[in-house]
Amino acid sequence: MIIGLIGKILKKEPTIIQLNVNGVIYEVFVSLNCSSKIISDDVKLEITEIIREDAHSLYGFLDSNEKKLFDTVIKINGVGPKVALAICSTFTPTSFSQIITNHDINMLKRVPGIGPKGASRILVELSGFIVDGSNQDEATNINLEASMALESLGFKKDLVTTVLKSCTSATTSELVREALRKLQK
Repeated sequence: MIIGLIGKILKKEPTIIQLNVNGVIYEVFVSLNCSSKIISDDVKLEITEIIREDAHSLYGFLDSNEKKLFDTVIKINGVGPKVALAICSTFTPTSFSQIITNHDINMLKRVPGIGPKGASRILVELSGFIVDGSNQDEATNINLEASMALESLGFKKDLVTTVLKSCTSATTSELVREALRKLQK
């Protein structure tokens, strides 16, 4: 299985690159976000290889979070590599994580190939999708933990989500306390 490639770009299109790796040329599908970040001819890509009856396809990523996003959404029933790549082209991993946290169906429906049913399925199956890394992701974790705590106390998910959007606390326990005060009103 191919998990990474380091080579020189021979040809670059918006969603496909041809990569020369020691004389072997690979066709690698990339998202628009990834393609726009490639500024040099020499590139190192993390690869997801998908083997089907009729094709062996390589999908390349500069960002490990984008690869995680692709690998996660492709496991959902009805989401193939083209739709997964469209999701990666439309959203950054951080913005996608925020969309999942906020249960924003309308944003998901903007992706080519995703309708209302598909968007709903993605939201249900990926609730809790977390991106590795930045402080914004830490805030997402805190929000998720607070949401789960409040739901376990019997509050409805929609109400919890609405109240948490108006809260400003920085830790899970403070966020739960602040949300409980607002929920009591």
